[in-house]
Amino acid sequence: MIIVGGGLAGLRTAETLRAQGYAGGLTLVGAEPHAPYDRPPLSKAVLRGETDDTTVAADFDALDCATLLGRRATGLGEELETTEGPLAFDGLVIATGATPIRLPGDGPQHVLRTIDDARALRAALRPGARLVIVGAGWIGAEVATAAAAAGCRVTVAEAADAPLAGAVGAEAGTRTARWYAEAGVELRHGVKAASVEAGGLELAGGGSIEADLVLTGVGVRPETGWLEGSGLALENGVVVDEGLRTSRPGVFAVGDCAAWWSARFGRRLRVEHWDVALNAPDVVAANLLGGERTYDAVPYFWSEQFGRMVQYAGHHPAADTTVWREDPEADRWSLCWLSGERLVAILTVDRPRDLVQGRRLIASGAAVDAGRLADPQIPVKATVRG
Repeated sequence: MIIVGGGLAGLRTAETLRAQGYAGGLTLVGAEPHAPYDRPPLSKAVLRGETDDTTVAADFDALDCATLLGRRATGLGEELETTEGPLAFDGLVIATGATPIRLPGDGPQHVLRTIDDARALRAALRPGARLVIVGAGWIGAEVATAAAAAGCRVTVAEAADAPLAGAVGAEAGTRTARWYAEAGVELRHGVKAASVEAGGLELAGGGSIEADLVLTGVGVRPETGWLEGSGLALENGVVVDEGLRTSRPGVFAVGDCAAWWSARFGRRLRVEHWDVALNAPDVVAANLLGGERTYDAVPYFWSEQFGRMVQYAGHHPAADTTVWREDPEADRWSLCWLSGERLVAILTVDRPRDLVQGRRLIASGAAVDAGRLADPQIPVKATVRG
């Protein structure tokens, strides 16, 4: 068995294969020189200088797993092609993750995906430094939080009319806009970036924003270019079925690069969150060993920004109605998305109990009473009809 990808999804696949009784040869191929590490802390604890290492504890000797780090996959035919020659396999798991989108231009441009990215950005976050962040998404908000705390002069340039508009919609994103001002961060809406040049950010249609450094946080693309010509179905990731199988027998995909079919939401999903990388490998390992398991977990994500805990579960594009749960005495709220009477997604700000209960209701598919759901004094779990 060969696992391509040295991140959390790759490591968890190796661990679950052994835990489920696989005793044959096992190899993990990773493009980075680092052992598998957690990515969520990169934009949080690492940028804040609280830690410099997020390596996941793993004993590869005990796993009897060969690790080929610093070795990139370059193609897939009868064998796995790599930068250091081909590797034969009986079973293959693709867990190559995603790559940040970069803007055109010759100016210095930071992205945040790897531990090396985080360390380089942290070193540049000096008091008084002018930082422009392109994109007010999850990464943009978290970097703005850390940079403002470090004393940087931060401007966030967002093409949409509200932060997080692409992630959770403008209705919810608008509620977060004042957090930027409270933190001393300038938020500029409707600003479309064109390129990164030596003096800062050039804007589409003319104009610029001067900066000492630019962080581009406008999303990622699945790392699947090396699979062109392999015969695998590729569409916004590696296309897999409910069991995370590709169109080629014995080849699976998991993590950020896998576009899996969700019966729960009736559509194909590609979820770039830590929770998927942690738990989906259980299904991959079982099915590699002849099982018939399916993966259809409720997607979950969290973000720490401007002193708040923001959590999300579900898939809101499947919804047709929204319901707010607001605490009039505090800056805490939840937004629920419904499809008919079924809860399909929930976004919470400092309301962790709503998130936990809402996630369970999404998983159960139970019908809820929208009127009761709108009352923040009624527990989410108590809104189930009947």
